[in-house]
Amino acid sequence: MKARWVLVALALSLGAGGLGARAEDPSVTVDYSNPGVSPSHWTLTLHPDGSGHFRSEMGTPPADLKEMDVPDVDRDVQLSPSFATRVFRAAERHNFFNEGCESHMKVAFQGWKTLTYRGADGSGSCRFNYSRDNEIETLGDSLQAVAETILEGARLQLLLEHDRLGLDKEMEYLVDAAGNGRAQQICAIRGILDRLAQDDEVLERVRKRARMLLAWGDS
Repeated sequence: MKARWVLVALALSLGAGGLGARAEDPSVTVDYSNPGVSPSHWTLTLHPDGSGHFRSEMGTPPADLKEMDVPDVDRDVQLSPSFATRVFRAAERHNFFNEGCESHMKVAFQGWKTLTYRGADGSGSCRFNYSRDNEIETLGDSLQAVAETILEGARLQLLLEHDRLGLDKEMEYLVDAAGNGRAQQICAIRGILDRLAQDDEVLERVRKRARMLLAWGDS
């Protein structure tokens, strides 16, 4: 279990660069909201080439928060084209989300996920806590795992600036999360991992784990 860290709430902007999507390109957006976690709200917009944008809002951290909280994140991201293809194919198979996603089953609250498609070929949106449709539920889980990766990148950036020793446990957590699928699309934080892999002022374990994650690429 990671120790709680609360760092000063500074605006964080980590440009991805090289993003080629145009405003008129099709997009899929997931909007996540859960007041019981931090950040309590985030959105991830994705285009067919894997380019996109992520924005999170910290909200009020829960009293029992067990992990380091991070400031609001507002940055461009670059995911793998193969991941983006899976997302857009799922949207097509589900009538651009013009269908009911929510199961209405009595299950634990996992957070509201709203999937939205916008494009010249159609548009639609659906909202769910838990979906009986395996593809929709899996898609929601995958997009949450991408958000976890991006937020971990923000934590690593802050630790590099304010607490280099804290990078050891954070990188251990990230390797574990990437290994079991709780963090996906490691390529979204390639910039900070490159820095850590080459920084002689951090622990060798941190550099080794950064190189390992970079080798995993699009996981």
